[in-house]
Amino acid sequence: MTEPLEKRLEKAMAELQAAQEAVARTERELRTASFAALSSDRAVRATAGPQGELTGIDFLENKYRDMSPQELAASVLEAASAARLKMNRHVMKAMAPFAEPSSNVPELKGFEMDWERIFGPEVLREDDGDTARGQAAPAWRDALGDEGED
Repeated sequence: MTEPLEKRLEKAMAELQAAQEAVARTERELRTASFAALSSDRAVRATAGPQGELTGIDFLENKYRDMSPQELAASVLEAASAARLKMNRHVMKAMAPFAEPSSNVPELKGFEMDWERIFGPEVLREDDGDTARGQAAPAWRDALGDEGED
């Protein structure tokens, strides 16, 4: 037996209100979120803010003093990119529940988010942890010679 329209509408309105409250909580949390990441050589730590913007750069243990300008630039870019990727993945995980179909109201089907279009393809790749844990050097580092030159 199908549920009366009034009851279904009441459920849908309650779910909508709960979703609006959850979105507001998530937005508040995301406005204050930030993520930091180290370059693979552990010379630079970069921090990305809630919109993926670079909010901090730290040069660690004076390692930059022994680096060529190209090596330092590569370390900064690597750390900044990794921090931004962490932030993007956090946003993706925080917003994912709002795209799912409703379990209580079958008419609310949810919607698909094209995360790759929003953040780029790297956000969907398997998270292999911090760059500081000794992963292989990024491909762009292969273009640098032993002296940090092209």
